[in-house]
Amino acid sequence: MLRNPQETIGKLIDKQGVALISSVDENGYPNTKAMLPPAKREDIKTFYWHTNSPSMRIKHYRNNPKACIYFYDKRFFRGIMLKGTMEVLDDKKIKKEIWKDEYEVYYKGGMSGGDFIILKFTAETGRYYSNFNSEDFKIE
Repeated sequence: MLRNPQETIGKLIDKQGVALISSVDENGYPNTKAMLPPAKREDIKTFYWHTNSPSMRIKHYRNNPKACIYFYDKRFFRGIMLKGTMEVLDDKKIKKEIWKDEYEVYYKGGMSGGDFIILKFTAETGRYYSNFNSEDFKIE
């Protein structure tokens, strides 16, 4: 039983160099992609990533916001799956908060002139795996 899911899961997430995000395509199939860690995290409920607006995922999330994210600790063979919804944001305030000058390499037009766009994931439920056991939980 997780005694403090926010702390235990938060630490696991913060130590990972890769996040897996999943979307549902137009045929109802899951699509998973490795991403850099979230650019911003609010507890274990809300996560933000940046990506290119022409990305296939943007179309998926706009058509069907159901999403799943997964973080895996290879060293201790444990992981956390969070299910919820993914929003596509073109909000200047959150873009400014997340933007770093080194992103110019990926977004030629910069923060507001290119294809820089934000993904916001909001978790509803989770499943934690550790020590050959899994535990489901709701996220308030």
